[in-house]
Formats: sequence, C-alpha cells, structure tokens
Amino acid sequence: MDLPRIPPVDAELALAEVRARRAEVVEADLVPAWFWPSIGGLMLLFVASVESGRPWLVATGSVAYAAGLAGLIVAFARRSRVQVRNRLIGVRGGLAIAAFTLVLVAAGLGLSFTLAALGVPAPATIGCVPVAAGLALGGPALMSHLRAVMLSRPLGGVR
Repeated sequence: MDLPRIPPVDAELALAEVRARRAEVVEADLVPAWFWPSIGGLMLLFVASVESGRPWLVATGSVAYAAGLAGLIVAFARRSRVQVRNRLIGVRGGLAIAAFTLVLVAAGLGLSFTLAALGVPAPATIGCVPVAAGLALGGPALMSHLRAVMLSRPLGGVR
C-alpha cells in the first residue's frame, strides 16, 4: 500500500498550525496573577495565627487557611481552560519549580531561626514575610520562565 505523498508546503503549514496551537496553550494565563499573592497572604495569616499560641486564634487561622486555600484552588480549577502535562514542562521546568520552592523555604526558615536565636518576637511570622513576597513577585516570573521552557521544547520529542 502506497502512502499518499504530502507536498512539503502542506507539511510546513500543518507544523505551523501545531506550533501556533501549542503557543496558544502555553501562553494562556495558566496561573492568574491574583493566585500568587493570595497564597502568600494565606500562608502569612496561618503562620501568624499558629505563632500567637492562642488556641482560639490557632483554630480560626487554621480554618481560614484551609477554607481560603480550598476556595483559591476551586476558583483556579474552574477558571483554568488547559492543563499542562509533565512532558511539556520537562526536567528543566521541574528543576526550576524545585529551585524556586527550595529558595523560598530556605529563606523563610533561615530568617525565622535567626530571628528566634536573637530573641525577636514572632520570628516565624516575620520570616514568612519574604516568603509571601517571594511568591507574589517570583510566582509570575516562574510562570514566565516555564512558558519559555515549554515553547523551547520540540513538538514531537523530548529535550
């Protein structure tokens, strides 16, 4: 059985269409701008409530955190039109996410432990402030980097 011969110009047009569709998906607002500062604010609220040591405040802060996080996730899931697959992000994208997370955790813990050792009141809450700011400012930058990583990957293979 002979396969039909596809003219080179048709193949190039088909590839251009695939690239355009991929760019549409990758450049879509996968994670909205409000998500990052909202997560940071919820974390700050939670840490401050736990650090207060007051049982009623710990309980209220924990419930507020859980409800707020659930609300953010539901709002995000309802709004999201696309889902990025792990193969599209690749190892470089995964490493970028891991590095972003580790830097924020190290900064928060390092500052908190230093402040605690110096006897500063509310060291965990203060230590969480740069983490929340890092999420608010760094989250969109991470997403921009991940978009570039996804667009740099070949259409049918791995890199």
